[in-house]
Amino acid sequence: MADETENIQDENSSNKSSRKTGFYYSFLTIVLVFCLIQIGYGAILNISKTIAYRGKISTLSKIRDAAEARNQDLKQNIKYFSSMSNLEGIARNDLKMAKEDEVLILINQPRQQLIQKNKQNKKRNNKKK
Repeated sequence: MADETENIQDENSSNKSSRKTGFYYSFLTIVLVFCLIQIGYGAILNISKTIAYRGKISTLSKIRDAAEARNQDLKQNIKYFSSMSNLEGIARNDLKMAKEDEVLILINQPRQQLIQKNKQNKKRNNKKK
């Protein structure tokens, strides 16, 4: 009978230790799964940020190139407008100006031609709509 009670106690103690071990392994499995989920989420987040930053870099590069091209164009315009003969040409042709000793003559179109052009422009605008 003492042997039977010892066997029962041994079985109970082995069941308890196997339960503790099973619980321990289950807990570790849950922790490891949680860590894997966090690592996966972090990797996906980093990849998406990398893609977004590369898109922003390419956009900013295009803007920078356009600004440099515009800057070169403005530098050429400064050189062009800095000469006196070019400024006189702009003043005469575009701004309808004249020198002190010159007389400026402007030739206006007759009124009928202006009315006809306005009508044609209105027809074109209506067709486009």
